[in-house]
Amino acid sequence: MGHVNKVSHVFTLSHVAEMLDDEDEQWLFEVAEEMDTEDGQLWVVGVGEDGLMAFTDDGIENLKELIAIHKDTPSIIEKRRQALAAMMKPKTEESDEI
Repeated sequence: MGHVNKVSHVFTLSHVAEMLDDEDEQWLFEVAEEMDTEDGQLWVVGVGEDGLMAFTDDGIENLKELIAIHKDTPSIIEKRRQALAAMMKPKTEESDEI
């Protein structure tokens, strides 16, 4: 028998926000963007939907650790936003000089 998935359920981001004393859902989304599938964060997609961020039990524990890190250093998200904005900024026309 091949790999057996032991995850029997996941919790959506909105549910996790409620579980964690009504944390701000948008802020949690930004924190959880750092997580990978191996960390217990995944996407649930339905017909005609973009998808919902969801977490395994282990993912919630990993998210709690990230929350503590982000509360200790709130500038992490702003630095990531700035880096993403710089990457998305269109390059200016370079001169024709070689």
